[in-house]
Amino acid sequence: MSKEKVVLAVAFCLGLFHLAVVSGVVAISTMPLRLVHVALAFSLLFVLRPATQKWAGTRANLVLSCVLVLAVLGASLWLITRWKAIAFSGGLTTDGDFYAGLVILVLVFEAARRGVGLILAVITFAFFCYPFISPHLPGILNGRGYSLERMVLFLTTDTQGVYGIPIGVAATYIIVFTIFGAMLSRFGASDFFFEISIRLTRGLRAASAKSAVLFSTLIGMVSGSAAGNVAVTGTVTIPIMKREGYQPAQAGAIEAVASTGGQLMPPVMGAAAFIMAEIVGVPYTSVMAVAILPALLFFGSAFFVVHLQAVRSGIEPRAEDQSDGRPLGEVLLHGAPFIGAFAVLVGLMLSGFSPFKASLWAMAVLVGLDVVKSRRIDLELIRKIALSIAEGSRNVITISAACAAAGVISGTLGITGLGSKIALLIDVASNGQLILALLFTMIASIVLGMGLPTTAAYLILATVVAPALVKFGVPMLTAHFFVFYYGCISTITPPVALASYVAGGIAGADVNKVGWTAASYALTSFVLPFAFVFGPGILMQGDNLGNLLAVITGFAGVGAVAAGVVGCIISPLSWPNRLVALGAGLCLLIQTWPTALVGAVLLSILLVQQRAARQVSLKS
Repeated sequence: MSKEKVVLAVAFCLGLFHLAVVSGVVAISTMPLRLVHVALAFSLLFVLRPATQKWAGTRANLVLSCVLVLAVLGASLWLITRWKAIAFSGGLTTDGDFYAGLVILVLVFEAARRGVGLILAVITFAFFCYPFISPHLPGILNGRGYSLERMVLFLTTDTQGVYGIPIGVAATYIIVFTIFGAMLSRFGASDFFFEISIRLTRGLRAASAKSAVLFSTLIGMVSGSAAGNVAVTGTVTIPIMKREGYQPAQAGAIEAVASTGGQLMPPVMGAAAFIMAEIVGVPYTSVMAVAILPALLFFGSAFFVVHLQAVRSGIEPRAEDQSDGRPLGEVLLHGAPFIGAFAVLVGLMLSGFSPFKASLWAMAVLVGLDVVKSRRIDLELIRKIALSIAEGSRNVITISAACAAAGVISGTLGITGLGSKIALLIDVASNGQLILALLFTMIASIVLGMGLPTTAAYLILATVVAPALVKFGVPMLTAHFFVFYYGCISTITPPVALASYVAGGIAGADVNKVGWTAASYALTSFVLPFAFVFGPGILMQGDNLGNLLAVITGFAGVGAVAAGVVGCIISPLSWPNRLVALGAGLCLLIQTWPTALVGAVLLSILLVQQRAARQVSLKS
């Protein structure tokens, strides 16, 4: 049997096992579930990802990978046989437990390096080393210190370390949704979403860019990776935008921004939002509720940017029809399985079902409606289902590596009290001023998130940075959403902007230019999280009047900021007027009646000037 078939078989077994667990067919305790998940996910990761690119395909890599697989399986099997005795004895351990735990920790560092990157591995190792050097550190960072044995056993035999909440979420919520996403892809959802996007924007100015925003949003909700979403959708959308008249850097930037925002859009929101719900201790529907308006504002901003950029560049609506020519009814009939699956997913979650139960029913509806549409059950259908389960399992392995690493970080923060010390550092640096604390948190979130997938970035930010805002009296869900938002947009923030780099490669543009262009297009996103704190209406947590004000001023604000960034409304803006537009947008986004009034006045003056200038231009 070839290596690829073995990998597919193991991935299928991993996915089937988790589907059986979350559906209730298989009953298993928390610790064994997480142990099995780490063992199989890491085994797949070590087989699929080479030690280095130079070693790819070599005998040395094969031998090393086999050793690592045997190590993770052996250590996990030992801990599986020991977990009950450790739990029932109140934490009594043996030398064997220490050595098995030490092996697991070493493998976590290697899995983080192979699966996510050296940055995460180094960050995780640095936190792990803190207890050993803390007695020698000055000031607030000084600590009592812990032995290697104490740290290893705490992080690997307890549910507060490697096998903590992040891995628990990966083994329940995330793997089910990666399988759901893979199933949507296998059954043709990408083609359907693209066709719908094209039809919704047909005849509009900048139709290709607007369809790219819609398409990337729909795919990005279930992809869980901004860079991966760019790789999937950008190959279709970027060439179309370039043909319509956008410069390569502009086309790449639009795609990078849209793909990044997909993870902010309910109902799925990638993977990090499930972890947020678990950490904060609220239903996932509560996370969805606070995410709706920020997500709409993000994409409203993207639509404003692409439209105004088209106006500035003189791109006119195209008569060319890029759709496949089928009647709309036929397109909707073809997409009935996907529409039905999403309707069931959202409906069940709003009805109180857990996200993974809702996703199981959504997958069942997807398959059932596909059978009704095709009127057959054959080997091809079974093959698509099996490949979806295997592909979804393969997609979760890098997330599992990030979750295990985050468990090491959160466990270290908990046992040493380092988390409260970091919060105190932010408090001292900001001198008790909330606005400064938010600014420092924003910078820390973007820096820590650079180079990391969204899930890994949020896991670090949730454990290291978010508690600092909670100490300032910011509601926990708001604080976590604040850092989550910046963790998302770190993928388009230079100098390390993964989504922008992938888009630049597809567009054939300078990746740094794409990165800075994308950051400017998403300028609203760097300001919006501050409004979460000072204007709860943005998160739909104010009174009815406040929420209504947030909707009106929010969209007007992102439109004004977009005009300032692009430098155009009806016609090009001078630099002073661009600054006025930016000021108006910021005033509108601050979410108070006085600032909203100032912003509205400034924006109205600009609009009147633009209309008057256009009338003069037409008469001449």
